[in-house]
Amino acid sequence: MEVEIDEKDLKLAGAELLTDGRRGLRIHGWEIESRKGSILNSSAREQWEKDLQTSHLPEMIFGESRLVLKHVGSGAKIHFNAFDALAGWKQEGLPPVEVPAAAKWKFRCKPSQQVILDYDYTFTTPYCGSEMVELDADKHGSGGSSGIHWEDCKEQIDVAALALKEPILFYDEVVLYEDELADNGVSLLTVKVRVMPSSWFLLLRFWLRVDGVLMRLRDTRVHCVFNESANPVILRERCWREGTFQALSAKGYPTDSASYSDPSIISKRLPVIMNQTQKLRVPGIL
Repeated sequence: MEVEIDEKDLKLAGAELLTDGRRGLRIHGWEIESRKGSILNSSAREQWEKDLQTSHLPEMIFGESRLVLKHVGSGAKIHFNAFDALAGWKQEGLPPVEVPAAAKWKFRCKPSQQVILDYDYTFTTPYCGSEMVELDADKHGSGGSSGIHWEDCKEQIDVAALALKEPILFYDEVVLYEDELADNGVSLLTVKVRVMPSSWFLLLRFWLRVDGVLMRLRDTRVHCVFNESANPVILRERCWREGTFQALSAKGYPTDSASYSDPSIISKRLPVIMNQTQKLRVPGIL
């Protein structure tokens, strides 16, 4: 989706594009930036394997790609990157999905050695973003950073407001990692952001399809409504869905993989495993 940025819309919204070759904009105290890099080279990949203590990583990792949203006044920063997502995969450590094609994957990383599938080769991650507060050295002495956390709440993201026709001041999609599961499906982690005059909204999506066996969708939606207060209200909704091809077949749905290329279309067919809404809290600030 290509979005042409209208200078008039930016001016009316009180926004301005970032400079110095950076992609993004400033609006209502937020600095929103997306960065896209190339796939990790072999030496960088080896370093990631060492740091993550694993010899298994997705085929395509965009290690320099990220999305960063920073609230300048408070120093609160929400960001999304592949390394933290894979750290979440490693920590969760789901058992491998049993599939007939798994025998092929025993040789996918090291052809000369048989690799036992004792790890989650789908790279499913519970990751829903990284956050921190960058302290101003002038106000807090030595500077540095402190933690922020999310609290469960009953409020919901206003979907109706998001559906209103507003100018899109900025849009981007950043791929963090991808694996085609030896041509037997897809494992994909992406984050999309769009900024309107009234708010910003993002979707972090992990999409897994193991052909003929399983589909898994883990969505994290984050919405910030701009207001006159210096303290922004940020809501996050996490929804995890999962279902087998066998269960879909029992409900009369097709079971060919071609019918499930777009997770947005079939997400409602997958049972909800977990749903949670939270509000961002920064002690003493938000």
